[in-house]
Amino acid sequence: MGRPMALRLAGAGTPLVVWNRTAARSAPLREAGAEVAASAAEVFERAGVVFLMPADEAATDALLARGTPDFAPRVAGRTVVQMGTVAPEHSAALEEDVRAAGGTYAEAPVSGSRVPAEQGLLVAMLAGDQAARDRVRPVLAPMCRTVVDCGAAPGGLLMKLAVNIFLITQVTGLTEAFHFADRQGLDRRTFLDVLDAGPMASAVHRMKAPKLLDRDFTVQAAATDVLKNNRLIAEAARKAGLASPLLDVCHTLYDETVALGHGGEDMVAVLRALEARSDGAPVTGPAG
Repeated sequence: MGRPMALRLAGAGTPLVVWNRTAARSAPLREAGAEVAASAAEVFERAGVVFLMPADEAATDALLARGTPDFAPRVAGRTVVQMGTVAPEHSAALEEDVRAAGGTYAEAPVSGSRVPAEQGLLVAMLAGDQAARDRVRPVLAPMCRTVVDCGAAPGGLLMKLAVNIFLITQVTGLTEAFHFADRQGLDRRTFLDVLDAGPMASAVHRMKAPKLLDRDFTVQAAATDVLKNNRLIAEAARKAGLASPLLDVCHTLYDETVALGHGGEDMVAVLRALEARSDGAPVTGPAG
């Protein structure tokens, strides 16, 4: 996600300094006019607004050198923008630490996968204090078709988790319906045509339906990432005393998808878990 988003910024003429843990992934950005830093620390030295797109909380803390003497000088005077999907309580605590060190902090998680990122059609959920939101909003414009104000942090991340409940259950429901139609001997393309012509049609359905039809599991949103998001939502729901029965079923199915060895495939690979259940195949191996 980070690379196509950064390419959108570069294409819009935004002065850009980038860094990636895997150096080769920065090559397209260099070709697009971005300057490639030698380290994460160099990005903070040179940029006033720093976007983070980490895998998880540990990666976030490592990028910021949080918990070390380098943290305060790294973030002081900077606006740190968390665009990854992390636990809301981690983000809230990070905001406190950044403020205490003399920086400002905002959340801007996005709704959308790789294709919308490439097209600049993401939806950002912007949260933080007003000054931080005002500073970040115009910089988000080349990456996002819509920037929604979600108030104080962690409002942006909570909004992202709420949106992801619908996304996960929607795609899983589509995949289960496709599996049912297939195993009942229906023409799969006709089934998808009926969906496309009716009230259930959606942008998500139209993105995922061809992948199901062609058994194309190349990644738009990886099953491992969906499982991680599912866990974050479930944890937030439990802490708030909220029921999440549909999400809990999806959690089990994506756990099985990853355990079957398909975590690096697109989320429609949950089809493989459904097929395994239908065929009575045991699910073995650790998920994660």
